[in-house]
Amino acid sequence: MSRNSLKKIRESLLMSKSELARKANISPITIARIEKGMGCRMETKRKIILALGYSLSDKNKIFSD
Repeated sequence: MSRNSLKKIRESLLMSKSELARKANISPITIARIEKGMGCRMETKRKIILALGYSLSDKNKIFSD
């Protein structure tokens, strides 16, 4: 299971799981699984990074793998 900073970053932006899921066009369950450290596809990571307002070059700030 990969470690990531998604929950910390999402909460610092005062964004709910549902709001992030809506912006990223993925399910809230997927957000919850990723925050627990489960892996996900590269496309899902791309959607999350952009939905948080980061650029793709900031990938390592959110996902460490």
